[in-house]
Amino acid sequence: MPHNIAVLGSTGSIGTQTLDIISQFPDRFRATVLTAGTNVDKLIEQARIHRPSLAVIADESLYGRLSEALAPLGISTAAGDKAMAEAMERDDFDTVVTATVGYSGLLPTMRAIAAGKQIALANKETLVVAGELVTRALAASPSKVIPVDSEHSAIYQCLMGEDHSTVKRLIITASGGPFRTWEREQIAGVTAAQALRHPRWQMGAKITIDSATMLNKAFEIIEARWLFDIEPERIEAVVHPQSIVHSMVEFHDGAVKAQLGIPDMHLPIRFALGDARRLVSQERPLSLADYSQLTFEKPDPEKFPCLTLAPYALERRGNAACIINAANEVAVAAFLRDKLSFTGIYDMITDALAHIDYISTPTLDDYVATHHATIDYCRARL
Repeated sequence: MPHNIAVLGSTGSIGTQTLDIISQFPDRFRATVLTAGTNVDKLIEQARIHRPSLAVIADESLYGRLSEALAPLGISTAAGDKAMAEAMERDDFDTVVTATVGYSGLLPTMRAIAAGKQIALANKETLVVAGELVTRALAASPSKVIPVDSEHSAIYQCLMGEDHSTVKRLIITASGGPFRTWEREQIAGVTAAQALRHPRWQMGAKITIDSATMLNKAFEIIEARWLFDIEPERIEAVVHPQSIVHSMVEFHDGAVKAQLGIPDMHLPIRFALGDARRLVSQERPLSLADYSQLTFEKPDPEKFPCLTLAPYALERRGNAACIINAANEVAVAAFLRDKLSFTGIYDMITDALAHIDYISTPTLDDYVATHHATIDYCRARL
């Protein structure tokens, strides 16, 4: 019997690659639930190919088009964030790939944990926004999380079979983005078109900009702290422009294990869907002969101040990271519309941190309220 999968955010980069893999292994996997934010045409196309039991569109204004297209196929449809979260409690799948972007992944993931689903976590913001809350929920649930982010998948693979008490530090690699070699004065004038030209990875617009500011790396440090239950001071980032070493683990005896591969998300997605078992790849393999050198360097927080938000958020805790994430969502959207400068992204985040009420021990409702208050505050500043 195929392994039934729900794909949250099926029309995005990770979602479409997940469906690629499901198609490659029809005897092993079946997509039973597909959800999308606003790309209803692509969702309809995917549903016609994969024939899920349910398709959900978050934008309720698009429900008529979805229902009209899929009703003749016998595919159930729904709309809205509430419907997306409720879909996580269905009994026709046991694994959910959380491939949505930003805060939108939090509530469905919490419902999936409550329902005991296995989670292939591609939505790093779930743990960034509410890491303490999510890890407490996981401790009380049979759910298991397998990370899909290439860096966290690499660490997960390096830790397999190891005694976690022997870990000295986690080393998360970063490409450095398109502006790694630029001077600070040049970075101040960066345009959206320049920031969207990532040198190694093909990703959605939001995560590409986060990579350019290196906030994505700050988020990955926060995510790693909660995923692997390790002290923040034992997690560091290193710039690796070739993006072949996806991350490393250093052990107390001086050994360092690394996971290498071409810059392609199919590998970590396939590993997560296979429940940490290695499935045969149809992508081109890594040939080290193609790389004359692999280099590493320290990131520069003066050029990329968003990096400093990771230690701040992990020391401050509470709802601090939730504020950072929400402010960044508004700032990146404004930058992409040429309404905010590249360096203004960091400025908007720090402004929000100074003005949004801090809560030391937030509940889920507090996280929701913090997110919306930050969104409103930042939009009003534009």
